[in-house]
Amino acid sequence: MVHRYKQGGLNIVLDVFSGAIHIVDDIAYEIIGMFESESKDKIISNISEKYQVTQNEAEECYTQIARLKEDGKLFSPDTFKPMANKLKEKTSGVVKALCLHVAHTCNLNCAYCFASQGKFSGERALMSFETGKRAFDFLIENSGTRRNLEVDFFGGEPLMNFDVIKDLVKYARSREKETGKNFRFTLTTNGMLVDDDVIDFANKEMSNVVLSLDGRKEIHDKYRVDYQGKGSFDTIVPKFQKFVNERGNKNYYMRGTFTHENPDFVEDIKEMLDLGFTELSMEPVVCASDDPSALNDKDIEIVKKEYEKLADLMLEKQKAGKPFTFYHYMIDLTGGPCIYKRVSGCGSGTEYMAVTPWGDLYPCHQFVGDEKFKLGDIWNGVTNLEIQNEFKKCNVYSRKECEDCWAKLYCSGGCAANAYHATDSISGIYEKGCDLFRKRMECAIYLEIAKRL
Repeated sequence: MVHRYKQGGLNIVLDVFSGAIHIVDDIAYEIIGMFESESKDKIISNISEKYQVTQNEAEECYTQIARLKEDGKLFSPDTFKPMANKLKEKTSGVVKALCLHVAHTCNLNCAYCFASQGKFSGERALMSFETGKRAFDFLIENSGTRRNLEVDFFGGEPLMNFDVIKDLVKYARSREKETGKNFRFTLTTNGMLVDDDVIDFANKEMSNVVLSLDGRKEIHDKYRVDYQGKGSFDTIVPKFQKFVNERGNKNYYMRGTFTHENPDFVEDIKEMLDLGFTELSMEPVVCASDDPSALNDKDIEIVKKEYEKLADLMLEKQKAGKPFTFYHYMIDLTGGPCIYKRVSGCGSGTEYMAVTPWGDLYPCHQFVGDEKFKLGDIWNGVTNLEIQNEFKKCNVYSRKECEDCWAKLYCSGGCAANAYHATDSISGIYEKGCDLFRKRMECAIYLEIAKRL
């Protein structure tokens, strides 16, 4: 399978199963498009007539393409499908990461919040130290020989339970040596409770921090408001600037959401850059299709153009010596994720789980509160094997809609939660999400190529 597209004046050809990427001229681009559907003689005749070249010249190009096919760099076969289920079985029963919901409550009242303003359609609650401690023990007990373990302190707003976070990190560190484990922590926060104590602690202990900011003040303050309806932009931006300035070379992300209100999200990216932030992520809103925040078909087309504008902006900034990172454009063309990751995806429900303040286990944070997806709890482990088995079967080859998609080894079949909310099946697909993902991948690949030219 090959995928051809044009961007920034380049003819780009991706060979899906080898991962090889070719930059070609117009003649080679057209020959590759016809190579497997037309006869050699017809291709050479059409090319020589259309481009006013001799048949020998057209045949020479055809021969070079045929050689690339022989070398496994074009039209390579899919050798991964037979191993898809076996790959998943290899890590069966091994948990490597937890999303720890230390607070099912929030001090903001964001209109588009998928988590019902932090309550996840349930009651407001804070995780106790004892429950969190047991969650860490559960992770250690179920991590097998895996050394590096990850925990994301999540909410709601996790800083509403900051003392417990500090105690849990201390507990985890106390167990690293005896268990041979290494914990890496992430904190996701809306910023309202950030102070010097939070900054000092997070910059010491958190491998990554995710800071919620939607870009332009008028956009951010329309959605990210407190319970009196007041926008949070002016409160959090100075705190985030200090947070990032004191973080040094440790990872962070400014994480924004774009909605029907701002499909022109590159303007929000520019605002974040002007504020001094360089590690950026802007995600499409996740909500019901009839929600006022939802992206409509017209918005989707605008967003796809914005992704192209973003790639151009990143090239411009790089040439000016002011590069920045966009999460969805991070791609390694020389290696990238292992084939297990490419086929199996994030591992939700198997390698990765969310823990509620009460200790219940769910496949990920987006399923929390939906009782049919409750896997079990941190004391008794996974008891809902029927649901877990559904997640074990989730891979890019379990979705018939992915069969002919060129991007399937980049998205790994997509997000199970988005699929479920769109189709009532974790093995379905979220079509608008797929459309945007393919565009992001085209832009990410183009960007990496253009950086080298």
